[in-house]
Amino acid sequence: MTDPTASVPWGQVEEYLGSGQATTFPLSRPGTHPRVWYVVEHGGKDIALHVGLEGKELPPRATLPTIRIEQLADRGHRFARIRTTQPSLIRDFHDFLCAVADRIVAHGRTLEQAYAETIRAWTALLDRPRALSLERRIGLIGELAALRSIAGEYGWGTAVDAWTGPDGEEHDFGLPACDIEVKTTSSELRRHTIHGLTQLDPSPGRPLWFASLQLTRGGADGRTLSDCARAIRHEVAEHAPAALRVLDRRLTASGWSDESADDERWTPRTPLLVLDATTLPRIDLSVLPAGTRERISSVQYAIDVTGLPPSPQSLPALADFRLP
Repeated sequence: MTDPTASVPWGQVEEYLGSGQATTFPLSRPGTHPRVWYVVEHGGKDIALHVGLEGKELPPRATLPTIRIEQLADRGHRFARIRTTQPSLIRDFHDFLCAVADRIVAHGRTLEQAYAETIRAWTALLDRPRALSLERRIGLIGELAALRSIAGEYGWGTAVDAWTGPDGEEHDFGLPACDIEVKTTSSELRRHTIHGLTQLDPSPGRPLWFASLQLTRGGADGRTLSDCARAIRHEVAEHAPAALRVLDRRLTASGWSDESADDERWTPRTPLLVLDATTLPRIDLSVLPAGTRERISSVQYAIDVTGLPPSPQSLPALADFRLP
């Protein structure tokens, strides 16, 4: 066993999350107080910091709705458990837990002091979201995977030209014979957010295909968003250098930059599901009373395509679908 440390590398945590295994990392040295553990909880779906409580000590009061602090007992010993109520923030929360643990283990602060000091130090960061939300990060991974597959069918130059989603077009890809909308989720259900009343509407005379991708945390074998973006840039630079400027502009428009901090690794949870968009559940504008549609400025809703059978027709452009 390695010596306890006040920090756990995210890569190690992600491996356990990706494999669904629980584990415990001791952060304080044996015999010291308070005892501090970093825990990947049962089922490998959550993380928490456990800190021993001495005498009549009570856990600090959680001051943010995204953080829950509970008092638990095990074999006569009391301890505080700090975890998040928002699984989508798990990567950021990992850094928060390590900061609290470091103040306790390395700087001798009490749990209450460490928690309060970390909250104060992180206030500016907690008030400001990551450059890209989780939904946008995994969504971009899905689009880059589709771009790689399309390039195998049409070539890199055509594939980059076809990627029109970052330019604000209605659908993600406009190919010579059809359009493709790619939706990516990290949930166990194929539940996707639809933006606007017409996102699932085919353009006149052009079939629209809907591609549903499920990702899960991949551990050491997974791919980060930056891995995917850099792999795509390398391929375009080698095989279609004239398209590199367009690719870079669209990556920037999507919110990615080469300097972005990125260490979340992902891998497909299930095979890609490709559907004819006309078979999907949707909001039908024809049911609205006359004169109503123009008064609705924006609509966002979620659809669940879990369990729907794939289209009987094949789509060669997505036949070789995998993360770049």
